[in-house]
Amino acid sequence: MAGSVALPQSQAQSHQPALQCLRVIPGVLLLAAVGYAGKLLEKNVGAYAKAHHWTFPNIEYVLWAILIGLAISNTVGVPAIFRAGVATYEFWLKAGIVLLGARFLLGDVLKLGGVSLVLVAIEIAGATAFMIFLGRAFGLRPKLTSLLAVGSAVCGVSAIIATQGAIEADEEDSSFAIAAILALGALSLFTFPVIGHWLHLSDRAYGLWAGLAVDNTAEATAAGALYSDAAGKLAVLAKTTRNAMIGFVVLAYATYWANQGKAKTITNRAAFLWQKFPKFVLGFLLISILATYQFFNKEQITAIANLSRWAFLLTFAGVGLRTNFREMRKQGLRPFAVGAIGEVAIAIFTLAVVVGAEKLVGF
Repeated sequence: MAGSVALPQSQAQSHQPALQCLRVIPGVLLLAAVGYAGKLLEKNVGAYAKAHHWTFPNIEYVLWAILIGLAISNTVGVPAIFRAGVATYEFWLKAGIVLLGARFLLGDVLKLGGVSLVLVAIEIAGATAFMIFLGRAFGLRPKLTSLLAVGSAVCGVSAIIATQGAIEADEEDSSFAIAAILALGALSLFTFPVIGHWLHLSDRAYGLWAGLAVDNTAEATAAGALYSDAAGKLAVLAKTTRNAMIGFVVLAYATYWANQGKAKTITNRAAFLWQKFPKFVLGFLLISILATYQFFNKEQITAIANLSRWAFLLTFAGVGLRTNFREMRKQGLRPFAVGAIGEVAIAIFTLAVVVGAEKLVGF
């Protein structure tokens, strides 16, 4: 019998990047197909309804892409061959945000960023305190409460994953928290635009509200874009400001649990902060600075903006494809109940803060 010939380790390692690229291709193509289907439905369904004199709401491609993804994920499911590529939706999200920097002049970022920073500080403090109170009231495990608090206050799933390793929480606690945040993020896509229109919020107020109240960056971006293009830009800016705080919040939790003797002590805080800091925020600022100093001409700005929209198209498709309500139900009701009550309270609180700030100081 002929024996198998093993490749040298260095040669096998050299093939790994190529193999990883091949693994993600099917899923990326699925993201593109779902996203493009959303674009086609936006264009053709509205035209068909108008031609036949039907009363039909104008549903944008963002929601169509998410709905198609949800339908696939919660019926036939996403086959294994597509999952690696579908998971890249977070990469497309970050790429879209970086490219979106071309549509913000530095003066706009600094002006709105200053307002956003104050509101973000208020939101993080209020949301963290309230989630800790709820977790204790419902008798949740302390580290699960910490994960829900940081996920609701800062950056959704990314913050939960970063904090889970820093405070040495159980994988079960992490999965509970992630499931609750994902389910509530999906619901926000359908509730926030309706509430915004019902209250006749301005694009600025709604965009800041979505960026402050919706946890995951993908869902916050989508919720803003569903309202208007201007609201979508502001939602990204507010959410990016929240994301920039993730390192400091995770450091605070890690220090607390280390002092309790239930997590490893951090020896180099500066290195820890840099490790946790979301690097795409720096990319967004770099592109904004280049646009401010006219490094790009008008045609290039238009091309970059179009690339950003295509990146978000893949992102929105991924939001739907990665959301499976049946899997979320298996995680239990108490974390979801705490998350749901907390998210409603945070949404009301941040809405009041944003509306009050708009009336008092303007944006």
